[in-house]
Amino acid sequence: MSQGVQPADWSSADEVLTAGGVALVPTDTVYGLAVRPDRDDAIDKLFAMKGRPRNVNLPIMVDSIAAIEGLGAVVDRHAARLLSSHLVPGSLTVALGVHPEKLPPWLAGRDEIAVRIPAHDGMLALLGRVGPLLVTSANAHAHATQDEVPKILADLLAPPDLVIDSGPLGRVASTLVNCNLAQPAVERVGVVPTSEIEEVLGVHV
Repeated sequence: MSQGVQPADWSSADEVLTAGGVALVPTDTVYGLAVRPDRDDAIDKLFAMKGRPRNVNLPIMVDSIAAIEGLGAVVDRHAARLLSSHLVPGSLTVALGVHPEKLPPWLAGRDEIAVRIPAHDGMLALLGRVGPLLVTSANAHAHATQDEVPKILADLLAPPDLVIDSGPLGRVASTLVNCNLAQPAVERVGVVPTSEIEEVLGVHV
């Protein structure tokens, strides 16, 4: 562990996130850095930690389809098929358009959001308690994803406020499908193969 960072468990995450901290958390794919979306100070800290440009939007994790609807998302027929399939919860991120008048304040100005419901009991329970979180892969910007916490901490430009270490995880992120298009498209090939996306949608992506 980096100096000043101690391993913790899920019971500590609520308080740390609510106070504007950044949490390093395991998911069903790779380790992620999570922050409350209504804490601009935490978001700034996360971007600095990764060395990531501040104008790059962060993906959102939620615990249910109802929570996605609460974000003002436009769920068309393709998105509805994906979200109601066996791929969700799971390693699938879906980019959606939004209804500007239905956005929560912390999404003001966005015309698209990327959302995921992870198949991870710890994350789902946390999301159920604190609501949607901004969660991005735990690596420095443009660096390879690491599979173990000590390697991640060495890669980041600053330590997170909380670390939940579940041992080695994978290095492959979720598959990203953009449904905010006339025809859905796979924009990042990840854990879920493109062929499986096409089978669910019944169209070429």
